[in-house]
Amino acid sequence: MSASGVNVLRYSALAFGVFYGFSHQRTINSATKAAHEKKEYDHQKQLIEQARAKFAEKKNPSTEKSPLDQDPEAPNFDLESYLTALEKQNP
Repeated sequence: MSASGVNVLRYSALAFGVFYGFSHQRTINSATKAAHEKKEYDHQKQLIEQARAKFAEKKNPSTEKSPLDQDPEAPNFDLESYLTALEKQNP
């Protein structure tokens, strides 16, 4: 092969390598960017769910009380449940 044919092959291979490297780098960057955006979206979604849960908890607090918080003067006071709960709390 002549020297000019070899040079054409070398520069063709170089051009192909540069093109391949450029396109491969673009693919890697787009995949990384998509993964980062998905991670941000999932994080925001999690924060929204936490905020909804806190808002629901704040808006509708649970009304059940512990048997230990009962008032002995109340007409529906249950001594047995109070003592059972006290025993479970302090073994």
